[in-house]
Amino acid sequence: MSANTPALENKKTMGMGQMKSVILALLLDTFLWTYVSLVLYKIIYEKMILGLRFPDFTWNQPITALVVGGLITLALFFTKFSIGRATQGLYDLDENKSIMKEPFTLLGLFIVFLTFIAGLYVSQISIREFLSQSGLTGARRIFTALFQPNLGILEPALFAAVETIYMAFIATTLALPFAFLLGFFAARNLMNGSRLGLAIYYIVRFFLNLTRSIEPLVWAIIFSVWVGIGPFAGMLALMIHSISSLAKLYSEQIENISNGPIEAITATGAHPVQVIWFGVVPQIVLPYLSFTIYRWDINVRMATVIGLVGGGGIGTMLMQYQGLAKWNEVGLLVIVIASVVWVMDYASSKIREAIK
Repeated sequence: MSANTPALENKKTMGMGQMKSVILALLLDTFLWTYVSLVLYKIIYEKMILGLRFPDFTWNQPITALVVGGLITLALFFTKFSIGRATQGLYDLDENKSIMKEPFTLLGLFIVFLTFIAGLYVSQISIREFLSQSGLTGARRIFTALFQPNLGILEPALFAAVETIYMAFIATTLALPFAFLLGFFAARNLMNGSRLGLAIYYIVRFFLNLTRSIEPLVWAIIFSVWVGIGPFAGMLALMIHSISSLAKLYSEQIENISNGPIEAITATGAHPVQVIWFGVVPQIVLPYLSFTIYRWDINVRMATVIGLVGGGGIGTMLMQYQGLAKWNEVGLLVIVIASVVWVMDYASSKIREAIK
């Protein structure tokens, strides 16, 4: 009886795994067919065929599409048109036959093509408007002004550029200790030793994913309301996003380290903090430096953009002159921004190259 127990457990595990794969395949197929139904009706039929610019929307439409998608899924699930079964490895594929000739591959290509056509229409791409006489005249007027920069504002533009660089530097520096600590708690290989560790891991990961999913531009709007318009709001926005982004990079680097030094130090009876400090940290120092410098480079670019919503720096100047349609001044600011970004990119690449 006891000899058969492992076999029964393995069979049960395999059965549960098979059931999970089937459920995921059904959900994926239902989602794809629901999406296809909605695109065919709302965009292809109502907008492209009927020519309705603003078709009516009711919640009955996605619900109906979901029902249609579910029915199509049930009808085609056990055929070679099931993308879900293909992604879950539930097909016995012929190795002598190209996967590009499989029905599920052709269906996937059709969905991509349908998405491309719908995207072209929703984006309202128009070559006629792009090459229209009035459009070309306006573009010529703007680009002529851009290539005739007003050097009279060079001094305030340089001061604003310096403000942007320092704002990015402080945001990166203040984010470092938080990201460094959170990186260890977000590394699964360090936190999977107990239920408490796994709970902390999932909480930290959720926090990092949440804060990283909100763009710095949105954070800048939030902090502009909170602390007022200026570089402080921009610095806070960059810091929050840098913490989550760096912590994610740091944790992934920790998850890829060699376990040999950790096991050796643990065998000596060292404290968990000593294990991390002597077994983990030496393996991650150089990648951490590279990630940090690269993040500063990113923050310099982002600092320019968040200035458009009141985050301070040269982006705020750009927003002001663009709003007044002073294109000669905008031209100078564009030159200064491009120069700063180029210099920072060159310097950061050289530093990263030196520490490898």
